[in-house]
Amino acid sequence: MFRNFLTIAVRHMKRQRSYVFINIIGLSAGITCAVLIGVFIISEFSYDRFHEKGDRICRLYLDGKIGAQELKAAYTSAPMAKTFLERIPELENALRMTNWGETVVKYNDRSFIEEHFVLADSSFFQVFSIPLIKGDPAKVLAAPHKVVFTESAARKYFGSEDPVGKLIRIGTDTTYYEISGICRDVPANSHFEFNLLGSFMTQRRAEEGSWMSNSFSTYVLLSENAGPGTVEEKIQNIIVEKVGPELEQLMGITLEQMVEAGNRYGVYLQPLYDIHLNTEIEHEFKPSNSRKYTWIFIIVAVLILSLACINYMNLATARSFNRAREIGIRKVAGSDRKKLIIQFITESVLLSLLALVVSVFLIELLLPPFSNLVRSPMELHYFSRWYIIPGLILLAVLLGILAGSYPAFFLSRFNPVEVLTGGISKTGGKGLLRSILVIIQMVISILIILATLVIFRQVNFMLNKDLGFKKDQLLVIRNVHTIRNQIQTFIAESEKIPGVLIGSHSTAVPGRPNNNNGYVIEGRSSDAMVIMQTVWADEKHFQTYEFQLTGGRYFSPEFATDSFACVINESAVKHFALTDPFSTRFLRPTDRPEGPVSLQVIGVVKDFHFLSLHSRIEPSVFLHAGNNMNWGYISFQLQSREMEKTVGEIESLWRSFTNNDPMQYFFLDQDFANNYQEDIRTGKLSLSFAIIAILIASLGLFGLSSFSTERRTREIGIRKSHGASSWNILLMLSHEISRLVLISTLMAFPAGFYFMKKWLQNYPFRTGPLWIDFLLSIGLALLITWFT
Repeated sequence: MFRNFLTIAVRHMKRQRSYVFINIIGLSAGITCAVLIGVFIISEFSYDRFHEKGDRICRLYLDGKIGAQELKAAYTSAPMAKTFLERIPELENALRMTNWGETVVKYNDRSFIEEHFVLADSSFFQVFSIPLIKGDPAKVLAAPHKVVFTESAARKYFGSEDPVGKLIRIGTDTTYYEISGICRDVPANSHFEFNLLGSFMTQRRAEEGSWMSNSFSTYVLLSENAGPGTVEEKIQNIIVEKVGPELEQLMGITLEQMVEAGNRYGVYLQPLYDIHLNTEIEHEFKPSNSRKYTWIFIIVAVLILSLACINYMNLATARSFNRAREIGIRKVAGSDRKKLIIQFITESVLLSLLALVVSVFLIELLLPPFSNLVRSPMELHYFSRWYIIPGLILLAVLLGILAGSYPAFFLSRFNPVEVLTGGISKTGGKGLLRSILVIIQMVISILIILATLVIFRQVNFMLNKDLGFKKDQLLVIRNVHTIRNQIQTFIAESEKIPGVLIGSHSTAVPGRPNNNNGYVIEGRSSDAMVIMQTVWADEKHFQTYEFQLTGGRYFSPEFATDSFACVINESAVKHFALTDPFSTRFLRPTDRPEGPVSLQVIGVVKDFHFLSLHSRIEPSVFLHAGNNMNWGYISFQLQSREMEKTVGEIESLWRSFTNNDPMQYFFLDQDFANNYQEDIRTGKLSLSFAIIAILIASLGLFGLSSFSTERRTREIGIRKSHGASSWNILLMLSHEISRLVLISTLMAFPAGFYFMKKWLQNYPFRTGPLWIDFLLSIGLALLITWFT
């Protein structure tokens, strides 16, 4: 019997080639989009799942609040790992990690810039499942100046040679590092990445005893059946014991007093599987992605599949008159309704399976550019994973059943007497239902178009907003500790190069903060500590970045007292309610016997965006760098002409200062734009989804218009014989569908405005859904409809 259903379905499809083509293209577009989104979602949720003990691994994070400022960050102090492991029985292992970042690696007379260098304790390979190819897991990181290479890094640096046992130099360290092992490359779906993994014992602060100096990532491995709540409770008890005395020494108050004043300070566990999709907790490795975007993409996939299903339903019911006689004859010949339903669903499933074949080719074609777009390598392992092919077939079958269910029940209920006597109208069934389905289609399409317009407007707003400082033609050199006390000499020599306008040294630059320090305002209670983003900078920093002062002055070599002065931003003035900022002194707590450092406010800088527009402008302070701050960045403001030549000359000068080390640098505008990669990616994905939604909706409208026009051929002929022009006929045929588009627009706008406004609330600095977006979306919808 099934063979008979299949034979009839194939014959029917041969007779209706245009109908089949439209449906296959629409269904394949929907399947392709859904599969690509599905692969992306699976990739996002697969992060760190390859670790065998992943369900027991947690990362520690600090959750603190001082005044109105809150911080959630995976930065912990050096002694935590060892202390917690010794005193908490529920912990099986613990380790520290820190991202050294970009550095220079030297082997013999060759130098390389290595972007991914990480330090970790010797227990790394007992906790994480990164297999070692060469070396003993317990020993490869057990001593200072040991380093493990990944397979790809070993090939890059040594080719076919065996690197184990060889000696290299890293950064400015004068001690040689021994290559102690080789491990597999870190999988792409890991929240951390490295090419070189060094011993944490090499870090000069590895044995630091301070519990309030939070700079490193700490991971713990829970014992089997250990309760995270119990572990967190014991961690808090140790925090009170260790942090309390340090806090009292620095600020003169106890931890209990600080908490009673409405503040908090605690260390908690974050499950390993939660790291990649949690943007609330700051950390030093790969940027996390927002979980909300994964749900948005899932909804988009469902909506686009819905468009494809609606297309099929609309076209099938519109063609009902063409099949009415067939249904009537088959019913008279003894076919019951159940068999007719199976027949129609068989046809829709067969169409869906053919669409799946087309979509497989489209997926293979689109997967590489899609991987580049989402910045994550993705593949469909059709044969290496048993569930891929069955899953795709199941998706196509379910889509076919869903799309064909209503037409099957609708067509199978035709009365044979009405059909054979001409009682069925040539309008093709219930026009009201088709109008509703078209409206649903257009509402979905308009919502996606509107979302795309708003997202692109927000991204454009962030990329072009005045940040309060100059970011164009600014060259920034990293790792300036390489030249140590020659920083100012190097800047002075560089300024002699044609094309270099001015240069300055600072410990941080916009987009790359590194110090949040606590201060007490002189004359206020010691438990009212304030946290400010701190930058140590020289006298030319303001001129280099073209910051604007709203009052007072900046540092000057004419004032010897500027080493005990500070410049704050407008947000600090407002946040701390400073009625007269120039009579204010900030006290910076230290562990020195002479007590805190007193800093006189000498200037107020106009608010600028030290971080991206994802973050609010927080209180910031500039301190005089002096001659002891030999780390951070050197910034050069360049002329726009012959920039490549100018950079080359600066690089040559750098090599002469650093014994031929390569210069590590970036342009600030490009670096700042990297903060918006996820937003740009979302915009591009939205545009892609909008194009697919428009394509599917247009195919459905084209099919409906074709069948509608075909049925009205006689009417059109009569109208033309009575003098109607082609333009009159076009308006007549477009009138109904244009009315449906306008109804769809009225329905889409309230929902679109609500959801876009909610989405924009995630941005402290934002544009808004403007009327121009609504007008453009309706204009595009009408143009597409009329063209179709």
